[in-house]
Amino acid sequence: MLNCAFLRGVNLNGRAMKMTDVCEVFRNAGMQQVTSVLATGNIIFQAKEDNPELSETLETALKEFFQMESKLFIKDTNEIKSILDAVPYTPEPEWHIYAFICEKGFEEALLEEYKTAASNGETDEMAAVNNGYFFWRVRKGGTLDTPFSKILGNRKLKDRLTSRNINTIEKVYRKMTE
Repeated sequence: MLNCAFLRGVNLNGRAMKMTDVCEVFRNAGMQQVTSVLATGNIIFQAKEDNPELSETLETALKEFFQMESKLFIKDTNEIKSILDAVPYTPEPEWHIYAFICEKGFEEALLEEYKTAASNGETDEMAAVNNGYFFWRVRKGGTLDTPFSKILGNRKLKDRLTSRNINTIEKVYRKMTE
């Protein structure tokens, strides 16, 4: 079965990882059928064998190559389909919908963070947990300006999650099922 590694922070704060280099790191770590989707750190691959330490193996390989810490979250084809099936919002032209890929169980902590950030009532963004996934709906153009967005870079959160626009997850899924 194919997997997708969602890398966190690929193009942030002057940090740029070329996807061709990332794919080569994955190949050198023994992964097969390696390809990237977009330039935002979505690497589709097949592992030669079941490896419970797969994330750690790939994070170590990335660190050795790029000389910086890299966090990734791995989901297989079925898990990505379950994310898409769980989206609680209807797509609308003026809104972005993001799915957060995180450590199991952390989606509830994210929801609590959202509730705290949005408690002043000065936002029209929305968030929900559905089927074990955290989703955030935010007006286009406001992704960096909402109360919740301001806390996402918080050190206690940032290494425990990554987010992707639902459109990106749909592209990843299509590529995985071609």
